[in-house]
Amino acid sequence: ADPRPSRHARGYTNAWAVASREFLQANPLCAHCLERGLRRAATVTDHIRAHRGDPDLFWNPGNWQPLCKPCHDRKTATVDRTARAL
Repeated sequence: ADPRPSRHARGYTNAWAVASREFLQANPLCAHCLERGLRRAATVTDHIRAHRGDPDLFWNPGNWQPLCKPCHDRKTATVDRTARAL
């Protein structure tokens, strides 16, 4: 199998870094922690539905959520990995 494309090739460019930073400034708390009654700073702009290279899904702010790194890592290792296997 081919190795996974680079971050840049998957869309994580300087333009994404700017958009993500602005999103996190406007949405500073982790959505998953808030659901559990916790207030933890979000550090990652997560794609709710994996974009799989679809630029419309990648750039749609309605598909973004603010997460802390532990929540993002947990989601990536479970939800996103399961979706990738399908």
